[in-house]
Amino acid sequence: MTVLTVLITLLYPLAIWLAHGRVSPRLLALILILAAATRLPMLAVNKTSRWLLLSALVLAATAIWNNALLPLKLYPVLVNVSMLCAFSYSLFAPPTIIERLARLTEPDLPDYAMAYTRRVTQVWCGFFVVNGSLAMITTLWASQAVWTIYNGVVAYVAMGVLFAGEYMVRIVVKRRHRALPSRPKNV
Repeated sequence: MTVLTVLITLLYPLAIWLAHGRVSPRLLALILILAAATRLPMLAVNKTSRWLLLSALVLAATAIWNNALLPLKLYPVLVNVSMLCAFSYSLFAPPTIIERLARLTEPDLPDYAMAYTRRVTQVWCGFFVVNGSLAMITTLWASQAVWTIYNGVVAYVAMGVLFAGEYMVRIVVKRRHRALPSRPKNV
């Protein structure tokens, strides 16, 4: 992801909240189109990015057509569904996404690490289910302020806590496996 993509994604809920009632949803849809456009460089590489881009454009078109805010508020739900699909798919078509990321820094992963990355991928799938569900609940039944706070702050804090927690667990797992005596691979 580019810095621009990350910045727009992080600021998207705040922009929707600040502009709500001041700017027409048709104009706000341009923010979503911009967010989708920043993913264009990833289209050749990543099927998830293609699906996310197309879906974001459908949400933007719906917002423009109906001059409605609801499709714009569904974008965080869409991102969670996209990530859930990508992570889940990688569980059935290995290597998992987390294993691929781990191999960027450690190409020769030991067997325990591959099992660990599979478990972490499953944890992220659970995170995307819960986070996406809460994003949907705030979209459909919460006030604009609650939607913004959850999707613009709480969701990112929760993601950061999961990243940090996984990093600490990974350190413990590595230490435990380094402390174990070496075993032959064929046993």
